[in-house]
Amino acid sequence: MNVWVTVKSLGKRKPAIAKQRAELPETTGTLRQLIKSMVRLQVNALQDKQSSAELLTYLMPEDIQVQESTGKVGFGTVYNEVMPDLEQAVQTAVTAHEDGLYKVFLNDEEVQDLDEPLELQEDDELVFVRFTMLAGRLW
Repeated sequence: MNVWVTVKSLGKRKPAIAKQRAELPETTGTLRQLIKSMVRLQVNALQDKQSSAELLTYLMPEDIQVQESTGKVGFGTVYNEVMPDLEQAVQTAVTAHEDGLYKVFLNDEEVQDLDEPLELQEDDELVFVRFTMLAGRLW
């Protein structure tokens, strides 16, 4: 099943990235399973990015313009070569949701309970809103 995913971060000047299509398994029936599926997609994307690393990278002017529209221009290099443990990453994501570090909305309705049945349909819109911690010093 395909859904549209948007990630927003309230602490950024540019609050959202463009909607991206994500393919989720049909067995995604709860928020916990949704989080697990999204983490799996991100870990797989990182693995693909690391395995397709080029020795010599360069940016064409067209590439710079496309990346400029998203707010970040870079080579896409992954500096950390250690692959994350999928189960640990899922547990961290679930704990972060329980701690209130991000919220999940399905078609403009907040989804809170991790184990409550979730009815996903084709082309539904998912929004993940990340909350940014304030950091600073007293002096």
